Amino acid sequence: MRRRDFLQGLSFAGLAPVLGRSFAQDRPALPVPPLVDLRPGAPLALTARVGATEFFPGKPSPTAGYNGSLLGPTLRVRSGDEVALHVRNELPEPTTVHWHGLLIPAAVDGGPHNEIAPGAAWQAVLPVRQPASTCWYHPHPHGRTGLQVYGGLAGLLIVTDREEQALGLPSRYGVDDLPVILQDRVFDRDQRLIYPRGHMALMHGVHGGTMLVNGAREPRADVPAGLVRLRLLNGANARVYDLAFEDGRSFHWLATDGGLLREAVPLQRLQLAPAQRAEILVDFSDARAALLLNRTTNAVQPLLHFAPAGERRPQPVPVKLASWQSPSRAPVAQRRRLTLTTGMEGMGGMQGMHGMPMPHGFDGHPFDMARIDQRVKLGDVEIWEVSALPGMMMDQPHPFHMHGVHFEVLRRDGRAPGPLDAGRRDTVLVDAPVELLVHFTQPAPRVPFMYHCHILEHEDAGMMGQFTVT
Repeated sequence: MRRRDFLQGLSFAGLAPVLGRSFAQDRPALPVPPLVDLRPGAPLALTARVGATEFFPGKPSPTAGYNGSLLGPTLRVRSGDEVALHVRNELPEPTTVHWHGLLIPAAVDGGPHNEIAPGAAWQAVLPVRQPASTCWYHPHPHGRTGLQVYGGLAGLLIVTDREEQALGLPSRYGVDDLPVILQDRVFDRDQRLIYPRGHMALMHGVHGGTMLVNGAREPRADVPAGLVRLRLLNGANARVYDLAFEDGRSFHWLATDGGLLREAVPLQRLQLAPAQRAEILVDFSDARAALLLNRTTNAVQPLLHFAPAGERRPQPVPVKLASWQSPSRAPVAQRRRLTLTTGMEGMGGMQGMHGMPMPHGFDGHPFDMARIDQRVKLGDVEIWEVSALPGMMMDQPHPFHMHGVHFEVLRRDGRAPGPLDAGRRDTVLVDAPVELLVHFTQPAPRVPFMYHCHILEHEDAGMMGQFTVT
């Protein structure tokens, strides 16, 4: 941390506890999406539809959601089960539903090849064969993902198993086990939601000045005065969050995209790139109001107020969490090198989502639904080396996501990865060249898996490839 940032943090930390106590009770309650437990033999009906949401009182904005006007229910599944879903599209355009983080065959992954036409339905059975983790679901139609996610189509998907349940972690959904979906949005002068378009949005992704948590502006979470588990999702189109509490309190990092860490890690700050998830454990047994912040280069942005209440219950934090094995001892079948490119060269005049020449791709090639970019053997362990080549008017990190796999970060910028690269992941921030150890366990013989930048405007403009697993 630079000295200037540290001093800014000290200055704000001195004021924020007072601000938190003064304003927490005046904030709207945190909306908690309904929890739906999926069981074998009981299909879930999920409908993508348009609606309206008042982000500001009396100012409705057009939005979209699953089974509602904004976001969607939290789905919970048990490892070992097979769950059925019936997805209906009531949007005026095609969509898909991608089960982001689930290790399932590509035929039911919900990528752009699983398109659902307006008025049509799609049925799938998802075989859940992975450890406990916090995943999510969202649209993935090529060229329209950014707009549809921005409009409100997203929801959490929780995988649970016996090993996680035996730890005794907070598990009362909506009480001490909270979904926290972080997003940012742009509103016009009339406080109506707008989706920015144009060259800057295409090059940098959409960044908004209004922070939303579960679709609400700076809400308040009433929590017990004890340990509280936060399931954090960066559901923003392009923003990287740098999370910390206003009073500098520490918390314990429990899990990444792919599930529990081996041991709980005490932290005071946590970076979360678009599409990444993290589970943290926060101790509110001091019964003091607290405020979760996003830190930027020049400011801090309030996200979520916490108002602890009830009997104070100090509780121990479990140190040992999971005993998963790394595939690092397996022979590496192949090394592949990918470069995220943002230059205008070699695009052949193709048109992107904004009617401009498509500038984004991998190794200079924009996404092509008819082209298979990589062919992988089922069961293989590979090393993928991913880097980014700065392009015109842009030099920013890219969140790189792979469908159907979990990977580990082996090296970053030629060195051993830092502590925040720990655990199993499906999304990694490429701010320097990274080496990823990837184990391919899910088949994709005909319908391919995707890999792409999860800045959604980059993905829509062609920064995506696809691979088969046979």
